[in-house]
Amino acid sequence: MNCVISSIHYCPVKSISFQSIQSCEIKKNLGIANDRIFAFSRSVDLEKAKLIEKDAKERKLNNFLTLKNSPVLNKYNFVYENNKLTLTLNNENIISISADDSNERLLLSNKLMELENSLSQPISLLKNIDFPFYDTSNSNNVFNSMSLINLNSIKDFEKKINEEVEHQRFRANFYVDGIDVWEERNWIGKIIKINNVSFKVEKNIPRCVAINLKPKTDDNSLNLLQSLKKNYNNFDMGIYLTPLDDGKIETGNKIEVKN
Repeated sequence: MNCVISSIHYCPVKSISFQSIQSCEIKKNLGIANDRIFAFSRSVDLEKAKLIEKDAKERKLNNFLTLKNSPVLNKYNFVYENNKLTLTLNNENIISISADDSNERLLLSNKLMELENSLSQPISLLKNIDFPFYDTSNSNNVFNSMSLINLNSIKDFEKKINEEVEHQRFRANFYVDGIDVWEERNWIGKIIKINNVSFKVEKNIPRCVAINLKPKTDDNSLNLLQSLKKNYNNFDMGIYLTPLDDGKIETGNKIEVKN
């Protein structure tokens, strides 16, 4: 098997702003450093927002702004560098804040509400570096996770529906090449190793309507969720991983399946 990391991605803000990087720092039992450490709470007061910011067991997916409930956010980008979080639109800076300053986070939240008054308000920008805002870090079944997708599985899906599918729609951390179609599903329950970093493969990733959105737009004319169900009788694409070590991973690194 000659399976390699084709590309690496992360989202500093939950569900929004999918970004490509050449290498990443992995944190044991967490994931990629700075991945999904921010999120916007949705339709909850400030007291509740502070609770779900700190306690993952209090979180529910509908507590947050996501592309599923707020597709208008797909056109925005968030850049996180040197502890500064900057909101951009069409490559122009709108507002930049100090990420650790709660008052400045409030300014950014207010600016986003001003720009998009259709959002379910109030919203608050939350931050948690110890328990990021992964889809798996909510409710009673809490675990931090990363995601991996086999590019050949996406290609198989493209052939089934006779459409080009942008891989960015799935917002995975790792995209891999060099293995058979759907081979990644055989890794569930096993340990894989990438550049001396071990990962436990947890389970398949069930998808939501957010994959229907064309990257950087609110165009949802291609119903990929329905097509997954029609062609494979499930909504899955990709697998969840839990990192068992600290380390660094780069594009081109090989993947070894241990057991």
